[in-house]
Amino acid sequence: MLLDYLIVGAGLTGAVIARLLTDAKERVLVVDRRQHVGGNIRDRRHPSGIRIHTYGPHYFRTVSDDIWAFVNRFAKFFPYEACIKARIRGSLENWPIAASYVQRVVGEGWQPEFRGEPTNFEEAALALMPRIIYETFVKEYNEKQWGVNATALAAELCKRFDVRLDGDPRLTPNAKHQGIPVNGYSDMIEQILRGIPVVLNFDYLKEREAFRPRKRTVFTGPIDEFFRFSLGKLKYRGQLRTDDYYPDLDRFQATGQVNEPLHETGALIRTLEWKHMMEPGYASRIRGTVVTRETPVSPADPDGYEYPFPDNANKSLYRQYAKLASEVPDVVICGRLGDYRYYDMDHAIARAMQVAKGLLLTGQSRVELPTRIG
Repeated sequence: MLLDYLIVGAGLTGAVIARLLTDAKERVLVVDRRQHVGGNIRDRRHPSGIRIHTYGPHYFRTVSDDIWAFVNRFAKFFPYEACIKARIRGSLENWPIAASYVQRVVGEGWQPEFRGEPTNFEEAALALMPRIIYETFVKEYNEKQWGVNATALAAELCKRFDVRLDGDPRLTPNAKHQGIPVNGYSDMIEQILRGIPVVLNFDYLKEREAFRPRKRTVFTGPIDEFFRFSLGKLKYRGQLRTDDYYPDLDRFQATGQVNEPLHETGALIRTLEWKHMMEPGYASRIRGTVVTRETPVSPADPDGYEYPFPDNANKSLYRQYAKLASEVPDVVICGRLGDYRYYDMDHAIARAMQVAKGLLLTGQSRVELPTRIG
């Protein structure tokens, strides 16, 4: 077939790039080694009718009118603003933390414990918050998530300490647009790809010569796997998930996501209840509830990669792979696994828009990773 662009990966990044190139009258083919489109934002229906986000909860939010307009081409959204709780020794506390909690535990006039230039995650956190808050909400949660001591993690992982002075329980109150697709994320991706040829159960890395695009290949899989792990494997974390259906309960917990930040609760890192994340009118007609429990793991299979590992060694290894990628003239490597960077959905779309624009406007063979997206 006559082909301008081959898109490897039918997740959010690949689908958006494919749509934008197709809208510009380019001939596009999308391939994916999984048996479905949607990548890690795919969802599925439980027999009860409850929609489960297969790879963990996805809360769509953005400050961008353009990105919001784009996704609304393909899905109708119902309003949803995530509210997350953290279980602290039997009590559910807001996350991000309410100022009232800090005052209750620490009192007024606290000072950061660490001063100077942080060299690791723990020092960066203690430069922003009291030790008791760090040890209660942050330290053990991240040790469970990443499977290493907090001092082994990169300082840049520590995001700015956010204390809600007004006690607002919403995760992202400043995001202008927030919601979840009424018909789910799988349907949204299918609509984005509507009319675009897609080949599933096709492993591009095993059959790289099967399709020869006239212009470029856009690869959205793991960058180290693309190069056959020639410099070594980048490290990732994923989640082991177990689902339980409670037919006689309407609700299991007070909110959709409850984090378990302390080692005393074992390896469990969060509990998710999906009825909270469904359109209320529809959810009210469903009997029972489904709860998913997540435990972090280090996946051996690239299809299980979810979170790039935030330490200096892997950051350095990625830079070496990125240099190799810059020397491949007919391939653009991007996306969460290609850029080795965790993206929220709106940032993934912004990155995909940037790649597509670069290809269409300049025809350049390599699209630089920006220092800031969104």
